Amino acid sequence: MRVVAFAEADVPEASARQVAALEAMVWPGSTPGHDPALRPRTMLLVDGSGTVAAALSLLHKPIPLAGRTYRAAGLSSVVALPELRGRGLGGRLVAAARAELAADPAVDLALFSCDRPLAAFYEAAGFEVLPGTVLVGGTPEDPLATDEEGFDKVVQAAFFTDDPGRVRAAFTGVRVPLHPGNTDRLW
Repeated sequence: MRVVAFAEADVPEASARQVAALEAMVWPGSTPGHDPALRPRTMLLVDGSGTVAAALSLLHKPIPLAGRTYRAAGLSSVVALPELRGRGLGGRLVAAARAELAADPAVDLALFSCDRPLAAFYEAAGFEVLPGTVLVGGTPEDPLATDEEGFDKVVQAAFFTDDPGRVRAAFTGVRVPLHPGNTDRLW
């Protein structure tokens, strides 16, 4: 298995079809693709025959917070073939995504939400839970927050600046105005 990455618009057609089918299987009724304004990058774990075993997207957006604008990236649409789950493939892909973000000088932090039961999965790949942090997605006019009724979400992060402790403190226990729009309401 190998990890490959593309700008979402450049994913080979056969791989894009597999990702769309996988997402539809796991999230029936979902619409493939992301808002191009978020500069989506697709990462795939593929076998020697080109079968996509796992996929995720990296979305990018500046986030104003505490008098500063941070260059953030988030994980979205993390998915693995159901029959291959439990073999560490998704974790391998998530760890590769974290490494790619850490190596990108245009990214200050990774920030995303996940269902509470998945927190340990992401922590094993190098992310950390931010206690009390709430992501506010959607738009300012039509927000969607991770602490809304019926959600059981936690916010995960990784910090890639020269002063990660300061950035961690700025993002811990606060409401973060993510606002990625109506296509990717939360990432």
